[in-house]
Amino acid sequence: MARVSDDDDTVDAVGKVTEALEYVERARGHLYTFHQLIGRADLVLGEACDDLRKAGHDTVADRLETDMVGHNVLQGRWTFQVVEEFDDTYWSRFRDHDRQVREELLGGARHLHEDRMKERRRTHGRKGHEARP
Repeated sequence: MARVSDDDDTVDAVGKVTEALEYVERARGHLYTFHQLIGRADLVLGEACDDLRKAGHDTVADRLETDMVGHNVLQGRWTFQVVEEFDDTYWSRFRDHDRQVREELLGGARHLHEDRMKERRRTHGRKGHEARP
């Protein structure tokens, strides 16, 4: 694909779209961390209920197990459903927009802003500062 535009203002603006997506990618990673931490907490709480029963505290174990083990983190949702909804309704949509913006304005080039920055900042001819692998 040929670049439609590669002026600095366009490259910088498209770079900001991609930067915003990179923040969303990081947030998505934290969402997966949340998913795994809550899942593990639920399993450990179930083990705690078993241990409370073994120690003779059936009423406490029943109360915890009935109210908290397997409880939704949001209305009607476990964390996997939160992750899936985020992926389906926001993350994938944002990725599509990022790709479309790059295709329309930069012929699909990725990280053109960073590529230009690398060219300006590297020491030409010095080992470890090559333009390309």
